[in-house]
Amino acid sequence: MIRGLLAGLRGLLPGRAVVHQPPALPSGLAVYAIGDIHGELSALRNLLSEIVADAGRHPPATRRIIVCLGDYVDRGPDSRGVIELLAAGPPPGFELRCLRGNHDQAMLDFLHEPEAADDWFRFGAAATLDSYGIGTAGGTGPGRLTGLRDALAAGLPPGHRAFLENLEPSMVLGDYAFVHAGIRPGRPLAQQDLHDLMWIREPFLSWPGRHEKVIVHGHSVVPVPQVLPNRVALDTGAYATGVLTAAALDGDRLRILQAGR
Repeated sequence: MIRGLLAGLRGLLPGRAVVHQPPALPSGLAVYAIGDIHGELSALRNLLSEIVADAGRHPPATRRIIVCLGDYVDRGPDSRGVIELLAAGPPPGFELRCLRGNHDQAMLDFLHEPEAADDWFRFGAAATLDSYGIGTAGGTGPGRLTGLRDALAAGLPPGHRAFLENLEPSMVLGDYAFVHAGIRPGRPLAQQDLHDLMWIREPFLSWPGRHEKVIVHGHSVVPVPQVLPNRVALDTGAYATGVLTAAALDGDRLRILQAGR
């Protein structure tokens, strides 16, 4: 268990000391935030099993929410399987909230306007199309993109498309804000730009100050999970390492859970 890692950082104001309390969730709420999955279906199944087991080892909560931080598709072997599993709903006794990652948005953009979304093929589209039985051996030139889009649109189950279209940009629970990539420092959460929420790295990653909430995010791969005073980073590069990571939050406690393929 990781206790008090987000406490500390004492500042001084004239005449008195200011002590920052560790961030916390409301009583009775437990949250499990899962980093970037990227088609790693086996790791996701194993991590969900770890989450169910963890919930059974700790005091019962009146609400348990699994928050997936985005990037369900690309790079790993089974994007289709990941979407199928998540679209089917959470384990019994849990709620599921799924956020929008830049890779998920790229897949949607390709479905809407293939000729303007060829960037997707530079960071993982082939693996996703292959999981839907669509090969790219014929190349991805301008004339080929529309055909690939049409094949994907025809082979994409309606529930999968609905899942992608209904992904949330961000969410706030207690003292935490959950996003895919990060936020623009100094800008209120309510005024954040969707592009930043899905894509930002700097100046977010090196920002030394506090934010409106502690930001729980993925997107930027870290060798081990980072628990910092202003943010928690959970993307451990599952498609390359085989290790998928989650943060378990209840009260002012934070635990790290991991599972492999």
